[in-house]
Amino acid sequence: MSDQRADARDGSGGSARSKRIRPSGGYRTLRSFQVTTIIYDATVSFCTRFLDKRSRTVDQMVQAARSGRQNIAEGSRASATSSQTELRLVNVARASLDELLLDYEDFLRQRGLQQWGKDDRQARAVRQVGRRHPSDLPDQSDSAAYAAWLNHVDPAVVANASICLIHQANYLLDQQIAALERDFIHAGGYSEHLAAARFAERTRQRQADQGNRTEPADAAAPACPSCGNAMVLRIARKGTRAGSQFWGCAAYPQCTATRPLDAAGG
Repeated sequence: MSDQRADARDGSGGSARSKRIRPSGGYRTLRSFQVTTIIYDATVSFCTRFLDKRSRTVDQMVQAARSGRQNIAEGSRASATSSQTELRLVNVARASLDELLLDYEDFLRQRGLQQWGKDDRQARAVRQVGRRHPSDLPDQSDSAAYAAWLNHVDPAVVANASICLIHQANYLLDQQIAALERDFIHAGGYSEHLAAARFAERTRQRQADQGNRTEPADAAAPACPSCGNAMVLRIARKGTRAGSQFWGCAAYPQCTATRPLDAAGG
C-alpha cells in the first residue's frame, strides 16, 4: 500500500505539496476507492429507481455507500500525520460496506428474488471486469463496463451486481488493512517518524556546531607575546565580547596575555 500513497498530489487535483515526513493522498489510484465510487453511484441510482424515496432504507443505503467511499479518501489524507487514524477510517469504510451488503441481501430476500451464487455465470462475468481494469490510472473507474448490469431494468440484476462489487471492495479493503498493519509494525507510526526526524536534525545541528568550533583550532596557535608559551583558544564569559573566541596564554593565571582570534602564526 505504501507505493500507492503518493505524495505528489493529495488526490483533490491540487498542486504538488512540499515534502512531508510521511506521504499522503493518492487515493484516487486505489482500486478500492474506484470500486466504492461505482458502488456509491450505483446505490444512489438503485434507490431512486426501485425504492420509495420516503423509506428510511434509502437514506441508510446511500449513507453506507457514501461512507465506504469517503472514509477511504479521508484515511489516505490522514496517513501523513496518523497511521492509526488511517487504519481506523479504512476499517470504518469496510464496516459501512458490510452494512450496505446486508441491505441489498435483504432487498432480494424480502421480495423472493434469487441471489447469485459465487459460481453463477453472471457473478463470474462481473468479477472478470474487475480483473481487466488497470488500477494504476489516476481518477478513473470502469463504471461503463458494469452498465449492462447496473442499468438493467430488473432490480434483482442490479442488486446482485452491486453485491458482487461490494464483495470485491471488501476483499480489496481487507488487503489494504493488512498492508497498513504491516507498515505500522515494521515502519512505526507518525509519532515515531517525527521523533526520528527530530533526532536526526538535532544530530546534524550538533555536528555542524562542533565543526564550527573546531575550525579555528586548525590554524597554528600563536606564541604568547609576554612569555613565549603557546596560546590556546578561550571563550569570553562577560563583557561586550561575551561568547566570542580569543587566544589566551596557556600559562594563565600566571600569564594573562591575550591576542585576537585572527592573530595566528606568531
